[in-house]
Amino acid sequence: MTIQVGDKVPAATFKVMTADGPSDMSTDEVFTGKKVVFFAVPGAFTPGCSMTHLPGFVVQADAIKAKGVDTIACMSVNDAFVMGSWGQAQNAEEILMLADGNGDFTAAIGLEMDASGFGMGTRSQRFGMIVEDGTVTHLAVEAPGEIKVSSAEAMLEVL
Repeated sequence: MTIQVGDKVPAATFKVMTADGPSDMSTDEVFTGKKVVFFAVPGAFTPGCSMTHLPGFVVQADAIKAKGVDTIACMSVNDAFVMGSWGQAQNAEEILMLADGNGDFTAAIGLEMDASGFGMGTRSQRFGMIVEDGTVTHLAVEAPGEIKVSSAEAMLEVL
């Protein structure tokens, strides 16, 4: 079942890259007591994700945070090493890069995608959501191949 507006974000653990290597970060650490713009991409370093989706949030980070957002988080079913390197390559210092390496969080919210035709296995659908103190207040899931409703500009409009 896909997560819906009004639902609490399920408990899960992401990996984040730190100066000391990969570290755990719980959904409580990401969402509790905060307003979070959270977006997911099918894969780090893939064309749409690298040319459009993440760069939009890098450019719009100040405007998004000016709307009362505490955290902008990008998640992908990739490992922490890949997410850390991708964030560095994209100058995404203002974006929390979350690795859902085994897809546990993605499965828990019901937004998996079969990308095996591309040799990528199970990944996350492209989506954006706004989460306030652990509760989803806005959810926008993209149609295949599109970056519209979950773009930085679209998320900025609903804030």
